[in-house]
Amino acid sequence: MDRRDFLRFTGLASAGIMYPTLAPPAFAQNASGAPWRTFEITSRVEILKPTGMTRVWLPTPLTQDCAYLKSLGNSYEAEGGSTSYGVDSRYGAGIVSAEWPEGAKPVLVLKSRFATRDVAVDLSKPGSAPAENPLTLAKFTAATDLMPIDGAVKELSSSIVKGAKGDHEKARALYEWIVDNTHRDPKTRGCGVGDIKFMVENKAWGGKCADLNALYVALARSQGVPARDVYGIRVADSALGYKSLGKSGDITKAQHCRAEVYLNSYGWVPIDPADVRKVILEEGGGKAIDDPMVVAARKRLFGSWEMNWLAYNYAHDVALPGSQRGKLGFLMYPQAETAEGRLDPLDPDNFKYQISSREVA
Repeated sequence: MDRRDFLRFTGLASAGIMYPTLAPPAFAQNASGAPWRTFEITSRVEILKPTGMTRVWLPTPLTQDCAYLKSLGNSYEAEGGSTSYGVDSRYGAGIVSAEWPEGAKPVLVLKSRFATRDVAVDLSKPGSAPAENPLTLAKFTAATDLMPIDGAVKELSSSIVKGAKGDHEKARALYEWIVDNTHRDPKTRGCGVGDIKFMVENKAWGGKCADLNALYVALARSQGVPARDVYGIRVADSALGYKSLGKSGDITKAQHCRAEVYLNSYGWVPIDPADVRKVILEEGGGKAIDDPMVVAARKRLFGSWEMNWLAYNYAHDVALPGSQRGKLGFLMYPQAETAEGRLDPLDPDNFKYQISSREVA
């Protein structure tokens, strides 16, 4: 059955996925004054070697508007297959699902429109952001399958924040420790796994954004400071002179995980220590940690983001609707399964996809 649906997040949910009951989000105080920019992102997924029933899942933009992003709708088509849309009941992650019977050629195309603007929180003066829902804060101080918040993680975070007073000083101390003590490992596949238990117990401080920013999140949560990973993808070049922090050609391999920390009276504050380490490794062939470009990035990325980037979701331990396999640590890449099992989204010989973006005038 050919089918095309257009959604504005107004009530269509597939079986097994429900809309969560969520209070309006506590926005950070956006001090950037930046204008909104509108983008369209197109994801095309093709399964090259389908066997039996084939299923594909794609993340959509954040399902709740926030200080830096507004969703403007999704359209999707799976020729010869069926499609559905739903929202994860715990984290609010939007997921487009498609399935095809044996013998079909599985191709899914998803188009999403959204508006973004740069976000910045002025931490130099008292904040006045509304308080976040306590249930939301409890969710983002909890452990996940890959992010324990006790044992060695708690011991490490306690040593880092020793002497710090209040959530702001603790959050800053953890950020500076990540920048000083981790490194971006170019050999890491994709964006990394985010296995924080392994990293801490083995003092394995290398990785990419889904490792380094998740380490920050786990350390903050272990101190009772709410924090969350924000999984997404770069959609445009950087306007700030950082070639390493923009897209390159199409955005098929431009996935990037950021982080947010919740500070009383300021709301959710954007941070990204992993991108500081990316600047150190990649910008201009590599930079010293005291290079002016690195110093500027380090200062800027505690409290602000350049929004040449789309946020998908905050979800961990994701159970894909209709999946015959286990949970995902996070949903940032296209996902697929055939009768032979779950496919590796980083294996182009079996799982082909292309993602492109354009700014809409």
